[in-house]
Amino acid sequence: DVVAVNASSEDELAGHVEQADALMVYHMISLSRKTLEQLQQCRLIVRCGVGYDNIDIHFARKRRIDVVNIPDYGTEEVADSAIGMALALARGIHFLNSRLRAGQGPWSYSQAVPIGRLRGRVFGIVGLGRIGTATALRAKALGMNVVFYDPYKPDGYDKALGIRRVERLDVLLQESHVLSMHCPHTEETHHMIDAAALARLPHGAYLVNTARGAVADSAAIPGAIASGQLAGAAIDVLEEEPPSDKEPLVAAWRDPGHLAYHRVLINPH
Repeated sequence: DVVAVNASSEDELAGHVEQADALMVYHMISLSRKTLEQLQQCRLIVRCGVGYDNIDIHFARKRRIDVVNIPDYGTEEVADSAIGMALALARGIHFLNSRLRAGQGPWSYSQAVPIGRLRGRVFGIVGLGRIGTATALRAKALGMNVVFYDPYKPDGYDKALGIRRVERLDVLLQESHVLSMHCPHTEETHHMIDAAALARLPHGAYLVNTARGAVADSAAIPGAIASGQLAGAAIDVLEEEPPSDKEPLVAAWRDPGHLAYHRVLINPH
């Protein structure tokens, strides 16, 4: 038998999963020790997607529950979204649409000036897995200079793809006109893009995050937008989804008086 549980949080699983032989979950549902302890006969958890940071895999292993993911899930689609978001920001598409729809400013592209040419600019990638690679190929096709940081990739990927690698994150940050996040969320990558990291980017850079919400400190983004350090940010993932109204980035994004209102894109993952 297959039972579909209409749940949007871990707490809503109680009373529905205890007798399950296997579970299939998406990214918005966490499986912590609290829930795993209640599984009486489960032997398999399938994460319907790539990242599995929402599952306590260490405790699952102790319970002898196998955890598997779908590594090629959404590879092309997420890469398309990353490039689409970067273009919408860098070409002023989102900014002009948002301003003109609200009746603000003249009916002129000049509102978004300067709109820089992307060809020849550095498109920085953190994490060259399947999605990072697919995004790199798209950015390269647009004539951008693709540079990546991934300390876990063996030598040769840069040569095979015709892109450049750097050995340190700070070097990537200093060069990237567009910074696109494609790494998993781990203890090592938690908030790796914080206020200090954003300050290392060239002034007026763009941040795109389609990886995991917690790899970037979203609370640092409104300040970087307000100062002009970031010209825009496209966020496809948040640490909590749906987000709280008190989440600083969401609050700024919804505030017509904040620059983030026109310069930040937020999509549900």
